[in-house]
Amino acid sequence: MQTDPTISRLLMLRSGAIAVQLIAVLSVYFLLEHQIALLPLLVVIAIEAIFQLVSVFAYRNVSQARPIGMLMQLTADVLFLTILLSLSGGATNAFVSLLLLPIMIAAVTLSEKGLAYIAVLAIAAYSFLLIMMPDHSMHQMNMSGHFIGMWVNFVLSASVIALVIGAMSRALKERERTIAKAREQQLRNEQLVTLDGAAAQITHQLASPIANLQLLFEELLEEQPNNPVVVQMQTPLKQCARQLNDFRKLSAQLRNKNTTEHITVNQLQTQIIDTLLLQHPDQHINWLSEPIAATLKSDAMLLPAILNLLQNACIANQKNNQTQLELSWQQDNQHSECIYLLIRDFGSGFSQSQLAELGGQLMPSSQGMGLAVLLSNVTFERLNGSLTLYNHAGGGAVAKVKLAIANNEQSLT
Repeated sequence: MQTDPTISRLLMLRSGAIAVQLIAVLSVYFLLEHQIALLPLLVVIAIEAIFQLVSVFAYRNVSQARPIGMLMQLTADVLFLTILLSLSGGATNAFVSLLLLPIMIAAVTLSEKGLAYIAVLAIAAYSFLLIMMPDHSMHQMNMSGHFIGMWVNFVLSASVIALVIGAMSRALKERERTIAKAREQQLRNEQLVTLDGAAAQITHQLASPIANLQLLFEELLEEQPNNPVVVQMQTPLKQCARQLNDFRKLSAQLRNKNTTEHITVNQLQTQIIDTLLLQHPDQHINWLSEPIAATLKSDAMLLPAILNLLQNACIANQKNNQTQLELSWQQDNQHSECIYLLIRDFGSGFSQSQLAELGGQLMPSSQGMGLAVLLSNVTFERLNGSLTLYNHAGGGAVAKVKLAIANNEQSLT
């Protein structure tokens, strides 16, 4: 059975419990010759077995069981166990403490609310068994105090289990999440180091060919100054030279650790407009809001990270024959320490697999989109920001960039 390991273990445990229950009932009745309600007990065990088969069939191919499903399974276990105990002595049954087992399982599998529900349900089941116990059992040899003491002990045990095991389980899960996040961060850093070395090597190798092309272009321009093809070569060559110079400046800043900078929202908006106009003159930005008077945490990679997202938006627009980009600034009143930049294109949007993987790891993509978003996401996280990608209800995709505001004493108004 290929299913969720958590609910799979629960189903296996219940299968063993059903077998033990059947053996115990038959042994007590036939070997020990105790007078118990054999037929009703067998009927309850049969119903429990049918429920088990239905559960196994329902979860046979479920890779991730929903919490409500686990809650229903544990509820059924408490109810079946309560009925079996009520038919075999109730609160006087030596196995009444088995009602603690569902609480233990809930402590390591369910949320706090689910754990509280199962604990209250188990305590209510024990209380029901105590209340429904025959009077002669309560008064025989003055055992009422003993049974009430057992009930108090059960309540205390259930509370301790719910609090202690629940707290330990949450601490372990939090530790596992922290370790997984650190491992993912380490793997991503290793990828970035590899990419950084490859990018530096390729850039160094491209410097000489671009310089030779510049010399050839100057000679062609002298010989054929009116040739439109030669004139058009000037713009891409200048762009290549400018990108190489920018890369050298960025490398120098990163080597010298001069990465702490500040930039106002208005300055960042101006840089975005100027750069996009130069690189994608066919695309037009529609600003839906005015720039917010604030100063943002920045470094040498902030603008390139935002331009990566803008370039992806432009490519998506071009594939869908669109020329408009919508950008806006937002500030959450509850979180005044950050500002959001929303970039919306009018392309075909993201697929579900892209939404699940973009920004977290490298993706095989014919557009090269995964690498750019990965680098942008790393930059925003380094500046205490984040990147969120989603599809717009009206079509296209939205990149929501969270940018941290600098300290108030460093902010410009």
